[in-house]
Amino acid sequence: MGVCDRTPPGAAAGAARHDRPLHKAPGPRPPSRLLAPLRQTGQLFALALAVARAVFKRPFQFREFVEQFWFVASVTILPAALVSIPFGAVIALQVGSLTEQLGAQSFTGGASVLAVIQQASPLIVALLIAGAAGSAICADLGSRKIREELDAMEVMGVSPVQRLVVPRVLATMGVAVLLNGLVSVVGTLGGYFFNVIMQGGTPGAYLASFSALAQLPDLYIGELKALIFGFIAGIVAAYRGLNPRGGPKGVGDAVNQSVVITFMLLFAVNMALTAIYLQIVPPKGG
Repeated sequence: MGVCDRTPPGAAAGAARHDRPLHKAPGPRPPSRLLAPLRQTGQLFALALAVARAVFKRPFQFREFVEQFWFVASVTILPAALVSIPFGAVIALQVGSLTEQLGAQSFTGGASVLAVIQQASPLIVALLIAGAAGSAICADLGSRKIREELDAMEVMGVSPVQRLVVPRVLATMGVAVLLNGLVSVVGTLGGYFFNVIMQGGTPGAYLASFSALAQLPDLYIGELKALIFGFIAGIVAAYRGLNPRGGPKGVGDAVNQSVVITFMLLFAVNMALTAIYLQIVPPKGG
């Protein structure tokens, strides 16, 4: 009877362990958490470029644009008008108190109106659009994403960016430009009322100082800011809505993140635009 040539299991396992290398070869490392914000920033800019290119493609979703325009306007007109009155009043009261201390009461009207047109009005419009309309846009796109409607559109050959994102971004931009004019008028009237009635100013001096200090580019920069802010609010809301995480809870988190990110970008862009404007456009009489 022959001898069975079998190796014991323990010996085979021990030999296999000894044959393994002591140190594993370095493999690809997982991406660092520091790169995640940069990646998301790049994706945000990529979406902005895709929207800019899709604006000129056909067919244009005119009906969707009208519906979104009406929705954005309906949820922001009344709050913007109500918020602009105390904003104009606070600016007029603060500027009026400061000019009274400096002995320059005649310039109260021009300083307060310029502050409303250049700074307060575009920011009010942008914050309301981001908070009211942007959150609704983000929630709508996020719910479509988790229901896989956007994936179904891509399977059918329909671009979600051209079909859904472009009309919403254009609607936020158009409403921001038109709403900026309304807020400027209401804020100026509120500042006029509080300065003339409550601080004892004269209507003639208020209007004369405005005509002496203000110029047409001041209105242009306010409208340009509103246009850019509306674009930023729409793009950020669409980006967060297209990229939710974690189901319905992720949609809620995306809405909150879109509002916060928009606010941060608005103040940073506003600072840059104001600095560029003051360098390019000389003050009136300067």
